[in-house]
Amino acid sequence: MQTQKFHPVFDDSRDVWVFDLDNTLYPEKCNLFAQVDIKIGEYVQNLLGLSPDDARKVQKGYLLEHGTTLKGLMANHEIDPHHYLDHVHDIDFSPITADGQLRDLLSALEGRKLVFTNADLTYAEKVLDRLGVADQFEAIFDIHAAELEPKPKAAVYDKFITDHGIDPNRAVMFEDMARNLKPAHALGMATVWVNTGSVWGQADHDPGFIHAETEILTDWLHGFLNR
Repeated sequence: MQTQKFHPVFDDSRDVWVFDLDNTLYPEKCNLFAQVDIKIGEYVQNLLGLSPDDARKVQKGYLLEHGTTLKGLMANHEIDPHHYLDHVHDIDFSPITADGQLRDLLSALEGRKLVFTNADLTYAEKVLDRLGVADQFEAIFDIHAAELEPKPKAAVYDKFITDHGIDPNRAVMFEDMARNLKPAHALGMATVWVNTGSVWGQADHDPGFIHAETEILTDWLHGFLNR
């Protein structure tokens, strides 16, 4: 097997590990977010009285324009964000199972580990519990901690690093949405893009702000820890 080469930015001074949640800490093949995606579509259909096709156009248009469909709905329609989040996160979590390899790799990472997600805390805790890695993270910075402002808004990253006392020059961020790595890179974080092959994940992709790319998080972590 050919030895994987790592960008010099991934040196020993990096000891803060920042992870997105959906389709990053667990493989995209679990299709968990696909359930959320359907629930979001249902919410938009019912709220606006649209056909499924028209609702999906609105849903994804708001995602790209505002960072999340929720933020787009809040900007253009009067909705209760708590009602929305309760609805879209009412899903079957059984596709997520304990991941012993992920747990071992996270345990081997020296330093602080945090989750930075556009989801809410209750949902994130359920996913981490199912994965068997909840105790590996010191904190979850969720959409409420971000005051309902989603990634990739720069102010959210500023609040994240301020709230948790993070030096971004010591941090590495893992994320399946390429565009969400741009503000992290601008702050000085090393960036790892988990490329799931989705159109939404590739939006605004630019190799100038991505230091590494992998299809599966555990593959990259294994290679990094054994470099």
